[in-house]
Amino acid sequence: MERLYDSKLNMWANKLAVDNEEGLSTAQLMLTNYDLKPVEHERRQWGAWNFVGFWIADSFNINTWMISSTMIVNGLSWWQSWLCVWIGYAIAGIFICTTGRIGAVYHIGFPVVNRASFGIWGSLWPIFNRAAMACIWYGVQSYIGGHCVYLMIRSIWLSWNRDTIPNTFSEDSGTTTADYASFFLFWLLSLPAIWFPVHKIRHLFTVKAYFVPCAGIAFFIWALVRAGGAGPIIRQPASIQGSDLAWEFIKGVMSSIANFATLIVNDPDFSRFAGKPRDALWSQLITIPVGFAVTSFIGIFVSSSSAIIYPGSEPIWDPLDLLERFIDDGGSAQRFGVFVIALAFALAQLGTNIAANSVSAGTDMTALLPRFINIRRGGYICAAVGLAMCPYTLLTSSNQFTTYLSSYSVFLSSIAGVMCSDYYFVRKGYLEVKELYDARKTGPYYFTFGVHWRAYAAYIGGILINVVGFAGAVNGGNVPIGATYIYNFNFFCGFIVAASMYWGLCKLFPVPACSDTWMEVGDQIDDVRLAYDSGSQQEFDEEAVVGNKLDDEDRDKKDRI
Repeated sequence: MERLYDSKLNMWANKLAVDNEEGLSTAQLMLTNYDLKPVEHERRQWGAWNFVGFWIADSFNINTWMISSTMIVNGLSWWQSWLCVWIGYAIAGIFICTTGRIGAVYHIGFPVVNRASFGIWGSLWPIFNRAAMACIWYGVQSYIGGHCVYLMIRSIWLSWNRDTIPNTFSEDSGTTTADYASFFLFWLLSLPAIWFPVHKIRHLFTVKAYFVPCAGIAFFIWALVRAGGAGPIIRQPASIQGSDLAWEFIKGVMSSIANFATLIVNDPDFSRFAGKPRDALWSQLITIPVGFAVTSFIGIFVSSSSAIIYPGSEPIWDPLDLLERFIDDGGSAQRFGVFVIALAFALAQLGTNIAANSVSAGTDMTALLPRFINIRRGGYICAAVGLAMCPYTLLTSSNQFTTYLSSYSVFLSSIAGVMCSDYYFVRKGYLEVKELYDARKTGPYYFTFGVHWRAYAAYIGGILINVVGFAGAVNGGNVPIGATYIYNFNFFCGFIVAASMYWGLCKLFPVPACSDTWMEVGDQIDDVRLAYDSGSQQEFDEEAVVGNKLDDEDRDKKDRI
């Protein structure tokens, strides 16, 4: 009976297992599958214009639209907040290209890149961190997309109203029956987009890059025409001066970078599909600041116009709230316009969710359990978690939630610092790709029990420099003013401290598989076979890789073979 049970268990395990290369060891089955292997030539289909379309599409979403609103509410003038956006996203673009080059050269994703710095098994903790945040963000972005669906339905049937439809949720739940039904519809209709492979979903971003900006510009013109001008915010000077203005400006720049913290870490997940490394360079470096600055500019002017369209009210910073007001006071033509713009925003949320959350979580989960999870399965797990977590409960206190998510850049900045220091300063661009899938103790990336203690020391150091200010930002408690000033530069502090510590520790305690001069050998990467070859020749080659010396007897044996 027990044998029958084990036989059935093995049968189901084999059925659920994803396709993989023949001849892999048990340990290797925990390190690789088709989605984790280096991307072969046939799937390197992302050209420079695909990256342009990707970032234009990503920039037109609700979060970006509102990015300047917090800065203006906190006392900056419109042009000062817009300058923060330009500077912040230009710096974010540099970071994106820095991490993205690793993927573009070696055609490996974030989970595999991390093995070089954190160790074969030590990389699992940063990967888990990124996957968990992607699942949370998937739920939040889907709930915002559900608001777009709510507007689309209401522009057709005015009776679809959260105030008149019987509500089965409690008042403190953060949602209503109408809002939840709209959220579920958006979540359900998003599922087919997860099915397509990463190298093919570039077409979704191309469509989004044409349709969504056109709708955003139409909304911009519509609001200006209705207001008869740009509105009072454009003429409003900064409400703070001196050092307060300087620190608020710095926080504005850093909030723009923090908004990109997750994408900075996992850009290799997309850049690995680049046809050539330069395809992922200038296209990202230029498009990111331009795309996000244009979207923020439109958001500023539309929100400013709302103060004239609805006299006596505060500026409406959420574009979806403004569109809902347009439904209430307009005819059928105006409701049609709201439908088209809400559809564009829904498409924007879908693209952002797929790019920043679904694919990222899928890739990370692939590395956590490669025997049974690929990117597609991981994407659906992410979607399920996003639904089950009830994101509306997190949004009941939006300011605290936003603060917490921005503060999370503290942890991601340390990961990015270790990654970049390892690739650019310690290894000087040299990676032995096949060894990144090697679980044997003789591998150059196995370190100590598969964990790289230097990376973890630097990672913790990058967190500690910000931890006091982080606690003050999240809990609102009194912390030393110096800690607050340091935390105002949170991403830079975490990145610089982690990168410097990692470089210093690797100088004091050298690591294997490094180069004395700059040496990227990614052009030699194609479809790499990862199974261990049998025979003494392979064993001797592996020993040579990690710098072991062979004695005379071994050399004679190798010569005979």
